[in-house]
Amino acid sequence: MITPELWILAAMAVPLGGALLMWSTSHLPDLRDAVTMTTAALLLTVVLNLLPAVLAGARPTLTLFTVLPGLQISFTVEPLGMLFALVASGLWIVNSLYSIGYMRANREQHQTRFYICFALALAATMGVAFAGNLFTLFIAYEVLTLITYPLVTHAGTDKARAGGRIYLAYLMGTSVAFLLPALVFIWFIAGTTDFTPGGILEGRLGHHGTAVLLALCMFGVGKAALMPFHRWLPAAMVAPTPVSALLHAVAVVKAGVFTVVKVIVYIFGVDNLAGAGLGGAADWLVVVAGFTIIAASVVALGADNLKRRLAYSTVSQLSYVVMAAALLAPLSILGAVIHIAAHAVGKITLFFAAGAIYTAAHKTEVSQLDGIGRRMPVTMGAFTIAALSMIGLPPAAGFISKWYMLSGAVASQQWLGVAVIAVSTLLNAGYFLPIVYRAFFVAPSAAHGHDVHPHGEAPWPMVLALSLTAAATVLLFFLPDVPLALARQLIGR
Repeated sequence: MITPELWILAAMAVPLGGALLMWSTSHLPDLRDAVTMTTAALLLTVVLNLLPAVLAGARPTLTLFTVLPGLQISFTVEPLGMLFALVASGLWIVNSLYSIGYMRANREQHQTRFYICFALALAATMGVAFAGNLFTLFIAYEVLTLITYPLVTHAGTDKARAGGRIYLAYLMGTSVAFLLPALVFIWFIAGTTDFTPGGILEGRLGHHGTAVLLALCMFGVGKAALMPFHRWLPAAMVAPTPVSALLHAVAVVKAGVFTVVKVIVYIFGVDNLAGAGLGGAADWLVVVAGFTIIAASVVALGADNLKRRLAYSTVSQLSYVVMAAALLAPLSILGAVIHIAAHAVGKITLFFAAGAIYTAAHKTEVSQLDGIGRRMPVTMGAFTIAALSMIGLPPAAGFISKWYMLSGAVASQQWLGVAVIAVSTLLNAGYFLPIVYRAFFVAPSAAHGHDVHPHGEAPWPMVLALSLTAAATVLLFFLPDVPLALARQLIGR
C-alpha cells in the first residue's frame, strides 16, 4: 500500500520523470507529446490520491532533512496546498493538450525544451503547494522562478530576452531583498518557520514591527504582483500563449497569492493580526491591494492589445485574493481561497482564446476583433463565459468567490473593501464586455483583414482545451463542494 508520504514524493517525482522521458523522446514528436499528456494525467492521479485524507482531517507530512535547528526541508499537505495542487495538476492536462495544438500550428522552435521546462515548473509548483514551512516554500518558489525563465524567453528575440530580464529582476529581486530577510527574522524570533494553524508570531512583535514584517513578506512575494512590483507580468507576455497560461493560471501567479494567504494564515495568524494588540497592522495591505485592483483595471480598460489587457486584468484579479486575505474576516478569506480556483479556470480560458485567435486569424488587438465571433463561435463563446467569471456574474465561478469576499467585507464593516469590489466590478465589465460585443454584434471589416485571410476555428486540440476550461468555469459555479470544503477547513469552519 502506498502511504500518503510516498504520494507527496510522487507529486514531485512524476513531473521530473516525465521531463526525462520527454528529453529521451525528443526525436519522436508524437511520442514526446504522448509522454507529456500521460505525465500530466499521472500527476493529477497522484494529487487526487491525497485528497480523501485531507478532507478527512489528516495532514500527511514528510520531512527529508534538517539544515539548521528549526529549518527543515519538509512537506505537509494541508487544505490550501491541496487546493493549489488540484488546480495546477488539473490545468496542466488541458494546457498540455492546448500546447500541442498551438506549438505545432505555429511551428514553434525548441518544442522539446518547452515541454521539459513546463514539466519541471510543475514539479516546483508541487513543492510550493506542499511546503511544510516557509523555508521549504522559499526554495521551491525560487526554483519555479528560474525554471520558467526559459519559457518566458522561448522566442529568443531581443524583445523576449528583455521581457525575461524584467521577469527575473522583479521576481528574484523582491524575494531576495524582502522575503529572504523576513524569513531569517521569523526564524530568529520564533525558532521555526513551520506553517502552523493560528500562526507562530503571536506575542513576539508589537504593532509596528508586525506591520513592517508583513510588508517585507507581501512585497517579497513578487509573484502576487502587488503594485509597484507588477511590471514583470505584462513584460512576460512576450512568451507563447501556453506560457502565458502557465504564468497567469496554472503555476506562477497562483504560487504568489497562495504564498500570501499561507503566510497570513499560518505564519502571522488571522486572529493574531486582528487582535486588539495588533489592530490595524494589516490595514495598509487592504489599501495597497485595493489600489492595485483599481489601477490595473484602469490600465486594462485602455489597452488595445488583447494579451496586455488580460495581463493587467490578472494583476487586478490577484489583488482581490490579497485584499480578501488582508480583511481578516473568515468569509473574505474563504472567498480568497475560492478565487484562486475560480480565477485559474477563467483566466486560462481567456488566454487560450487569445492564442486561438492569434493562431487562426493572426489578430492580437481588441480593435481587430469585429465580427470574429461569427468565424470562431466556440472560441468566443468560451471567452464570454470566462469574462463573466472575471466580472463576477453567474453562472460562472467568479460570482461565488466575489460573493464571499463582499460578504466578508460587509460583515467586518470594511467599507473600503466593499467600495473597491463594487467599482472594480464595473471596470471589469468595462474592459471585457466590449470585446464580447465586438465579436458577436459588430460586422467584420475588410480593413481588418477578414476578407483577405478567411479562417475558422483554431486546431481542434486548442478548441477542445478552451471548451473544457470554460465548462469547468461553469461547473465550479454549480459544484463548488471540494474547494469550499478545503477553504472551510482552512478557516476552521
